[in-house]
Amino acid sequence: MNLTLIGAILGGLAAVGLVLAVLASPPMRRMTLADRISPYLTDTANESRLLVRPGTGTGTAMGKLGAPLLRDAVKILDRIVGGQASVRRRLASLDSPMTVEQFRADQVLWGALATAAGFSIGLLSVVFGQTNPLTLVLLIVICSISGVLARDWWLSQTVARRDADILTEFPVVAEMLALAVTAGEGPVGAIERISRLAQGHLVDQLAGILADTRSGTPLLVALTSLRDRTRLEPLSRFLDGMAVAIERGTPLADVLRAQAADVRALGKRQLLESGGKKEIAMMVPVVFLVLPITILFALYPGLIAISAVAQ
Repeated sequence: MNLTLIGAILGGLAAVGLVLAVLASPPMRRMTLADRISPYLTDTANESRLLVRPGTGTGTAMGKLGAPLLRDAVKILDRIVGGQASVRRRLASLDSPMTVEQFRADQVLWGALATAAGFSIGLLSVVFGQTNPLTLVLLIVICSISGVLARDWWLSQTVARRDADILTEFPVVAEMLALAVTAGEGPVGAIERISRLAQGHLVDQLAGILADTRSGTPLLVALTSLRDRTRLEPLSRFLDGMAVAIERGTPLADVLRAQAADVRALGKRQLLESGGKKEIAMMVPVVFLVLPITILFALYPGLIAISAVAQ
């Protein structure tokens, strides 16, 4: 029975692979708009190989064969999952060069690896006596979905850690900017000095503002652009306050100190909230571990004495 089921599973997988290979072949694959108009654009100059970016070359034969299938899987996944705006916003907050399509491709790869892991677990369970096909198929499907969602969860966790680091760095950087402005530096000079002296995610974003201004972008436009990209409300208010202070001529040092004080107050509130949640979590080992052991130590001698008298 086990050998029959294993043979059925392997035969079904081979049939599915054969069908996918046939459907992904050029005669059966649906032509895209680029494929239709490419014969009419053959007179364009070919790009020099010296200008090809790393990772965008011809690739291996397996890469060429699997690229259409990967693109189709990315399109299907994007159609099912959706949420391109959320993914694009999180990638922008990380300053990642990755596009939404590349992120979807990563999700497909994570799902494929999880599917392979689920299939391996299913084969092991069949070897050890589990012969329910519905359970095995459900296991593989759950592993596939978990792999796709795990990539999205990992991106969210990366963004959350980056945001936490920025909030930690924010008061110190704001105070340093205020000190530089008070010493006579202009906004651009203060940002340049901080970029040289400090390190961190927030300093990298300030260095991006400095690079934009050096390339010809006005400082107000660079500040507004970073404000629109960020997901952190304190940083957005900080950049907005800097832009308003520069535009209207208000004392910039006072604005920076006020913003740093607001972020420190926010950190204290978050610390108090976290402490309140930890108090409830600390009651779990006290109630379910320490208290039963204390009661056992208190009652055990009496129970021994009672049992001795009863005998």
